[in-house]
Amino acid sequence: MANSVNRATKGRLRSSYISSIISISLVLFTLGLLGILVISAQKLSAYVKENIGFDIYLNEGVSDADALYLKKQLDASSYIKSTQYFTQQDAAKIMANELGEDFIAYLGYNPLNAYIEARLKADYANNDSIARIESWLKRFPQVKEVDYQRSLINLVNDNVSRISLVILIFAGLMLFISLVLINNTIRLSVYSKRFIINTMKLVGASWGFIRRPFLLKSILHALYASFIAIALLIGLLYAINKEVTDLLAILDPPSIILVFATITVTGIVINFLATLMAVNKFLRLSADDLYY
Repeated sequence: MANSVNRATKGRLRSSYISSIISISLVLFTLGLLGILVISAQKLSAYVKENIGFDIYLNEGVSDADALYLKKQLDASSYIKSTQYFTQQDAAKIMANELGEDFIAYLGYNPLNAYIEARLKADYANNDSIARIESWLKRFPQVKEVDYQRSLINLVNDNVSRISLVILIFAGLMLFISLVLINNTIRLSVYSKRFIINTMKLVGASWGFIRRPFLLKSILHALYASFIAIALLIGLLYAINKEVTDLLAILDPPSIILVFATITVTGIVINFLATLMAVNKFLRLSADDLYY
């Protein structure tokens, strides 16, 4: 009879542990997914901004050597990501491809200027920075005109700011919900063992001695939950990458490893603190209060 009762008790405890681990792993999976979303949004924002650029049209008669000197000055600056030099002939070929006909044969001469196409680093992809760069470039005698789309740059920056704010609010909300869910899961798990805690108090065990196995188990459960969450995230990323082949170009391995490490540490810290607070609560209760 006693053996069957012990088996039933162990079965209930095992079921409680498993349900707790699964609940925490799902919460950590959600947090990891959110972390990947935030990193992807940041990298995508930087990618979009770094494709914003401007064209520097050169004066007639500027030699290739002078044009390449200006290109090197741009490449050496802190705000330029990349540059590309196009001669008059290159510009004519591009225009002919866009028009679908050889306009030089019709006009009899090449009216286009050589130019340098510059792409900015994400931090400088705004109209104020480009205006300062334009003023600096106009000091060079090779430069005829700096051309960029002011309205497009404003539109991109405004949309990026709005999207970033929405993601930040959503991330904060999800983090709060995750903390509440993990805390409630741990509290329920400890609540089911409140009589064991009280019994240990009655036989003279110290609070530190009573807390130790709960805290160690909370760390172990957090590790199990983290492994499950990471496995789910890897499976999801693999499935998405089969459909979106450029996903791993946005999410580089260090970023993914950072997300995995973050959810592991987060799971351990939250589990530990929630368990500590729950156990302390029941340690402070009297035997009569345990029934309420």
